[in-house]
Amino acid sequence: MTAKSSLGAKIATLRESLELSQDELAQRCGCELSVIEGLEAGQMAPSLAPLIKITRSLGVRLGTLMDDDNAMGPVYTKSDDIAKATRMHSLETVSDAGDLRFFSLAEGRASRHMDPFIITISPSGEMDHELSQHEGEEFLYGIEGKVEIEYGKDIYVLEPGESLYYDSIVPHQVRAHKGESAKFLAVVYTPM
Repeated sequence: MTAKSSLGAKIATLRESLELSQDELAQRCGCELSVIEGLEAGQMAPSLAPLIKITRSLGVRLGTLMDDDNAMGPVYTKSDDIAKATRMHSLETVSDAGDLRFFSLAEGRASRHMDPFIITISPSGEMDHELSQHEGEEFLYGIEGKVEIEYGKDIYVLEPGESLYYDSIVPHQVRAHKGESAKFLAVVYTPM
């Protein structure tokens, strides 16, 4: 099962366990019905903002949808593991942020309050600046290349070794800077 279809199956299972129709979940999380249908069918690559809204509406963490198992205890990730594409989750965005590939650094940790990811950005070439917003906080740390963050009316450019911590409720977008690929650490906190 691919990450995309696995994610859709998890959304459907959680929705059905709450005895919600697709339409009821869409209304509850403020998403279009077509988004819920497309995600569950594995026909749509999700972006982060709708996933956070969906998980909040389902009463689960973002990591619940992204994880492969529910082991307890610490999660140790070797540097070689990060390079393995088989453990990457690709979440395409709906704007010029490009194709974002997420590697969960806490995959398998069932009870956590933060979701740490190594994210690589490959520019898409589109020029739409659709900002997203959701409850919680985010911490970004530049690793390779430059990452551009539009936050409210401001724009920040992170170079390797630089970081940005912000409230996710403010409209924002994380994207490749000047059409160049980049890699960064992101820690996302979404309150339950």
